[in-house]
Amino acid sequence: MKRTLSIFLLLVLMLSLLPPVTARAEGEGNIDNGGGGIGGGTNTDYWNPGDEGVRVTVIRVSDHAVVTTPIDLTNKHPMISVNFKKVCKILYTGGLALSPDTNAYGYINPSQTLPKIIGTSGGNANIDAIKSYFTDEQVIRSIANITGMDFNVLTNGQYRLLLEPIAYITFGGIKYAMTATEAALFDRQLNGGLRSKMAALCHKNLPLAMFLETPDLGYPAWDGSTNKAASNADIISSLGLGIVRFNEAEPEPPEVTSADYEYRVNTEVITSVTVRGGQADPDHPVTVRFTISGQTYTVSNVYYPEGDSQLAWVRWRTPATPETMTIHVSVSGGGSASQSTITARIVDLSGNNPPNPVADDRNDAYSVAAAPNKAQKTSASWGVWRPWWHAYWIWHGTDEDGYWCDHGWWEFDWLSYSASLSATMSVVPDAKAPTAYGKNMKSGYGINQIVTANVSTNQSSAVTDAQTAVTYFPEFRYETYWRQLERTRGGYSSLFEFKPNQYSTYNRRTHFTPIWVRP
Repeated sequence: MKRTLSIFLLLVLMLSLLPPVTARAEGEGNIDNGGGGIGGGTNTDYWNPGDEGVRVTVIRVSDHAVVTTPIDLTNKHPMISVNFKKVCKILYTGGLALSPDTNAYGYINPSQTLPKIIGTSGGNANIDAIKSYFTDEQVIRSIANITGMDFNVLTNGQYRLLLEPIAYITFGGIKYAMTATEAALFDRQLNGGLRSKMAALCHKNLPLAMFLETPDLGYPAWDGSTNKAASNADIISSLGLGIVRFNEAEPEPPEVTSADYEYRVNTEVITSVTVRGGQADPDHPVTVRFTISGQTYTVSNVYYPEGDSQLAWVRWRTPATPETMTIHVSVSGGGSASQSTITARIVDLSGNNPPNPVADDRNDAYSVAAAPNKAQKTSASWGVWRPWWHAYWIWHGTDEDGYWCDHGWWEFDWLSYSASLSATMSVVPDAKAPTAYGKNMKSGYGINQIVTANVSTNQSSAVTDAQTAVTYFPEFRYETYWRQLERTRGGYSSLFEFKPNQYSTYNRRTHFTPIWVRP
């Protein structure tokens, strides 16, 4: 299934132009520039260009819930004395208080180097590089892996990536890690103390590094100044964030693939189709309906992961007389449906018995024919997808007050099945044959045959026992005539024998060999 990734950011990046990042990207972005110089610093209050990172948090669209613990990505190896824990903007704007932390600061150096995020007086950063980076499939896969999210779940349209630029600054001689929102909240605690020393960075270039052009996740598009320092209130409400969207393509409808069949009359058969499409799971099950001779057979809860398929089948008995049937198959689920038809030819193999041999039959052209070596299908394998829930519990709220919520997803196990068929045949002279001696007899007399057909399987619902057996004869060069055997014992070890011969005086299950047959 193709998904569209789009990034809705406005970025202020005052850095000399970087070359574009070479990466596979999907989607498009709305991005603009702004900002200005950062001014001077002091020995205790300064910021070095390039000391930066990005905080990434997975947010659920439906309720703006924080789904994963935020991660901080950076190209640097910062030695941070104070950070404010891994808290995202949504929690701060929801009322969570700023909480300084002097424990070791956790960060991740991504395998693909981040482009420059926060501008300087030297010029603007390459906006295309920023856009390309955060919409690159491999970057998204890496973020999914780090946060513990399944990539297909992350990009299914129900989640967003919330991005927040981070600055590693020295203030009052102490090295801090802070997002724009944290800087604004910190400045409030200091009654303007941070702004008085580092306004050009913490209230201009850092918050203006990312803002929205299109409203999303409850945050407005920014339409204020892009080259002047912002207020704490504006930063907290509107600045210092970007959002990566994953717009789910139209759900791929379930599709049924069928084939035409030839069946024997009055036999138990399995008819199957292959269903594929977007993911089918207990939250989005697929149902397959077979309509056969006016009766509908329903197969519910058909499951398969995205991009894969699943067999669906029904067991039914064919009519007692030959005909050509049309089986209608419909598939529903996932908000859409599809239909297909199967042509089933029902044939009767009986009625082609050899003629009754008589004493004066002749066939001077007879010669022994080699036994045919026909293609055989004696085994089959298939499988069933079994979904199971991968729990992913997230704490919502503060350390003192909140609740756990499961933001998990469906995983699938493949259950393999198989079936095999083997058969043995015993041919002996009929007990009434007067010339029989062991397994030898003269031509013109009868033989008996017993076929044992064994079926083995580890899923009986998808397999029938052996249904039909026919015998061809060497005197007819294994062509022209045959006898359909009668099943005298059912089950997975079935027995088949000749039907009672109408030309037998004793109504024996026998086949009479022509008198002209010779070795």
